[in-house]
Amino acid sequence: MRNQETVVPNPPAYRLDESVGHLLRRAHQRHASLFQDRGAVGGLTSTQFATLLKLAELGQATQNALGRAVALDPATIQGVVARLRDRGLVEVGRDPLDRRTVVLSLAAAGEAVLSEAVGQGRRANDQLLAPLSGGERAVLVRLLRRLLDECPAREVRGSIHERSGPAGP
Repeated sequence: MRNQETVVPNPPAYRLDESVGHLLRRAHQRHASLFQDRGAVGGLTSTQFATLLKLAELGQATQNALGRAVALDPATIQGVVARLRDRGLVEVGRDPLDRRTVVLSLAAAGEAVLSEAVGQGRRANDQLLAPLSGGERAVLVRLLRRLLDECPAREVRGSIHERSGPAGP
């Protein structure tokens, strides 16, 4: 009988559990799950929520400007806006200063849904960040903003995640 030796594989030079991209993806999945587990307010996905929230902040915006503001590529923001418009949450109108320009604004129904969803988003954030102190939370947000500020916009927009899922973005 041969002496069986345990073969120990070489440790990888790149460890998944130390990969920032992997950890960010998992944190994003956890946050999205917390947001959805509370029952999607008005059936909103986290991408639709972000879009409504940014539109509320801007007051009105072109679809292109809104897409840039929430870091979505043109095809993705088009689909998101179409679904929000079809549900009566977003209104489409003309810019009073340039009638050729189409602008988006929140409909009354969008404001109502967003009002409720903001609390849900805040609770999801709080639950995800519960293990961190207030100072650690601030440092995390500051570092994430710094990472994103250093990325060219084309590298940040239009992730495959934003276009996937049965309900769409």
